[in-house]
Amino acid sequence: MRVLALEGQKNLGSFIDFPHDLYKGDPNYVPELYIAQRDMLTPGKHPFHDHSKVQLFLAYDQHDQICGRIAAILNNNHNAYNQANDGFFGFFDCINDQTVANALFKAAEEWLKAQGANSSIGPVNFSTNETCGLLIQGYDSPPVVMMPYNFPYYLQLIEGAGYSKKVDLLAYDVPYATHNDRSVKLLDTLQARLKRSNITIRKINVKDFKNEAAKLREVYNAAWDQNLGFVPMTEKEFDHMAKDLKLILNPEFCLVAEQGDRFVGFALGLPDLNQVLRKVKRGRLLPFGIFKILFGLKKIDWLRVLTLGVISDYRKLGIEACLYGLIIRNALANNIKGAECSWMLEDNFLMNNAIEAINGTVSKKYRLFEKSI
Repeated sequence: MRVLALEGQKNLGSFIDFPHDLYKGDPNYVPELYIAQRDMLTPGKHPFHDHSKVQLFLAYDQHDQICGRIAAILNNNHNAYNQANDGFFGFFDCINDQTVANALFKAAEEWLKAQGANSSIGPVNFSTNETCGLLIQGYDSPPVVMMPYNFPYYLQLIEGAGYSKKVDLLAYDVPYATHNDRSVKLLDTLQARLKRSNITIRKINVKDFKNEAAKLREVYNAAWDQNLGFVPMTEKEFDHMAKDLKLILNPEFCLVAEQGDRFVGFALGLPDLNQVLRKVKRGRLLPFGIFKILFGLKKIDWLRVLTLGVISDYRKLGIEACLYGLIIRNALANNIKGAECSWMLEDNFLMNNAIEAINGTVSKKYRLFEKSI
């Protein structure tokens, strides 16, 4: 067995495609879109590479077949913001073999140490602003859009490589047939109370999307700044993400709270595109993948509430309840059966209690690991 450090675009296609072969036949596996993964992992295509470094590795067996992959990630913005020397690992996929896993982690850790890092944290792809966490509970159903999926044995491989728990991330299911609709019934009362403070909630203005996105970034970087592992998104990073999300954005589920011209909170629910992507072979849009997406969009019946945040000075005024209530009311009007609220830090009791108050239940659990190197 050997571990190869990738150079440039050589073998990038093999790196992206390996999970498709590894999970072949798994009904819950959802392939990532090839074009999106290629752009994300290519310097000059994704703005993360403007300030940070990524090194990809592939493991080959004695028959020269790929048996694992990993990325070593040095997030300079994270380290500057948190005054740390952390390294990260991501894009980890591996056959059920501890020797292969150990070799991959060793290669990633040695690269991180050479960059000056004294820890390895993950899985993150590239940061907590993107897909992150290892699924450790809830293998009985596919992941929702922009959430990870993995075999149960990954937990043993990562722990076997010397990693221990850093924090767990929770995903809540809220089926609208059984949810507590108190927040919907109180909407008029709550909104009237907010209006007395000159706070209103409205749908995002797609026609002025660029300016709206700039204000959303300010709220995002302020409302989540105390979250574990948080790193502010640069303007280019947020614009890149917003441009992708706009393709599947439904304004009914993207709501902003504002006082005057200032955004003070927002909530974003996305149609669960994974219901369609499961059927796109090997993540290829061509020749037929694009049609499966276009025709499948109208059949999506589930949401992922991706973000819901309010800047600190405006919390506990009822804005959060209004945002939840409006998304639920709009979802019911659009034949949506329910939502997954994900992810939530296990110790974010304010938000977790709010979701549980509307009869949300933990359906999946993810874990971030760490190791001193």
